[in-house]
Amino acid sequence: MEHIPFPSWADSAPRLVSVAAGRAPADLVIQGGRLVNVQSREILDGWQVAIAAGRFAYVGPDASHCIGPETQIIDAAGRYLIPGLCDGHMHIESGMLTPAEFAAAVIPHGTTSMFTDPHEIANVLGLRGVRMMHDEALLQPVNIFTQMPACAPSAPGLETTGYEIDEQDVAEAMTWPGIIGLGEMMNYPGVINGSPQMLAEIAATMRAGKTVGGHYASPDRGIPFHAYVAGGPSDDHEGTAEADAIARARQGMRSMLRLGSAWFDIEIQITAITEKGLDPRNFILCTDDVHSGTLVNEGHMDRVVRHAIACGCDPLIALQMATINTATHFGLERELGSIAPGRRADLILTSDLTTLPIERVIARGQTVALEGKITVTCPHYDWPADVRQTVRLGKVLSAADFGITAPEGANAVKAKVIGVIENQAPTKALTAELPVVEGLVEGDNGVCQIALVERHRATGKVVNGFVSGFGYTGEMAIASTVAHDSHHMIVVGTSREMMAAAANRLGLIGGGITVWKAGAEIACVELPVAGLMSDRPAAEVAAKASAMVAAMAECGCTLNNAYMQHSLLALVVIPELRISDMGLIDVTRFEITDLFEDNA
Repeated sequence: MEHIPFPSWADSAPRLVSVAAGRAPADLVIQGGRLVNVQSREILDGWQVAIAAGRFAYVGPDASHCIGPETQIIDAAGRYLIPGLCDGHMHIESGMLTPAEFAAAVIPHGTTSMFTDPHEIANVLGLRGVRMMHDEALLQPVNIFTQMPACAPSAPGLETTGYEIDEQDVAEAMTWPGIIGLGEMMNYPGVINGSPQMLAEIAATMRAGKTVGGHYASPDRGIPFHAYVAGGPSDDHEGTAEADAIARARQGMRSMLRLGSAWFDIEIQITAITEKGLDPRNFILCTDDVHSGTLVNEGHMDRVVRHAIACGCDPLIALQMATINTATHFGLERELGSIAPGRRADLILTSDLTTLPIERVIARGQTVALEGKITVTCPHYDWPADVRQTVRLGKVLSAADFGITAPEGANAVKAKVIGVIENQAPTKALTAELPVVEGLVEGDNGVCQIALVERHRATGKVVNGFVSGFGYTGEMAIASTVAHDSHHMIVVGTSREMMAAAANRLGLIGGGITVWKAGAEIACVELPVAGLMSDRPAAEVAAKASAMVAAMAECGCTLNNAYMQHSLLALVVIPELRISDMGLIDVTRFEITDLFEDNA
């Protein structure tokens, strides 16, 4: 399906002027509402809106002069008119859905603009995969802007990806119609140390007049942080403390506060506004990573705004952080993010600014959702067959591939263990004394095995280690080809036989997540598109994802949204300890480290 560009303000101006002046009728007029003006942060009772050519033509106290015989009239019946919500930083692939199905899932929740970084698929399929995501995004009835991924691999020398992104790829992508900027610059050590490639990618983005996304995951707010900011990243979503939010704002960055399925970073940071009184226009709300179950059962940006309000934020400020602030940051203040003349006619009708029920959603002047139900079609891209065949194991895996051999003669070992932290992206670097049985190290006292299985080049390589915090008991295993950012396969389990069975199962179905208990599969989410996404409807995928989460709990897992934690165990740019196809990674030093400290 060919993408037809949305007409520009310049192209639409003659019609907009005629409607606003009363010389031509509007397509749609909304009366009887209370307009939330995020430009001035005020509520304007009785203000009316006239829409023409998919844009706001008139916004004022009386739009009767814009009404003609064919004009559709909507009575807002006292409800609030708020701008369509914007997600300032997100990864569509984390929803386990393709862009079309993701759009279909979030439109009823009032999200009309998304700023997406498809670096997950970039690690699997390179620039070609990014282009596919970009092209499907442009087909949608809402605004999906694509950020060109900056880092594939995210940490060169510490992981091997299916494809690599370089500065030439970035420069090419900057010419595509839907590219809004550079995705999160995760290789912050590269920027700090003056990496020619990282700085060249930033330069190509800046020369194109586009925005550079940030990702500074270190708690060090000293000289390294200042060096990173000097390199050009203009926003950051990795803050986990109030001081992080303040530091970013003071350095001229936009501080992005995220609420994902597993990241709960708003409450601890929003006090920079609610208590310290910082200018809220330098703060943006986003989701980062939200899986399909959260989308279907809890919401998207509406959920984030509600949460910010529950954390003490003024509702109008929370709305600014999810609308105009985001648009301004990406240079689109004159295009979206507010209900004002010339902007894309994206708005929501809601009866309450605190609980934020999404009762009608209008995008580009058309009703796209009504009372929680989508009313438009979200077109699909024709994904090629080879994109559904990206899990290449190279061999049938066995329990032996998951055995961890102890140092010769040892009866126990002191092993380094990845410690999962509930509701946060960082991990802890822990140690544990583990027993040795017949020459192999065994998990014990909540410590179970983790393995990374190479799946891009069919090498048959398996890297083994240990992880704690999930609470698994009995014989079990869970495997996933969603393994940020290199997206090999992560397998966690207490049984080597079942770890092998789970890995082989994903090789057969082309990717996804599978949970095994007592020798049998008890849940499976098929993700055949690059091993990351499904092009099935969100409700169907969410049902399988919910069954997967329940299966993890059946295996003893007690963590909130533990699957998100599972999928990040190979993310070698967030401290402290991770696993990659090259070994165990110390992310505080950005180096490969030994699994054993010494013989216990």
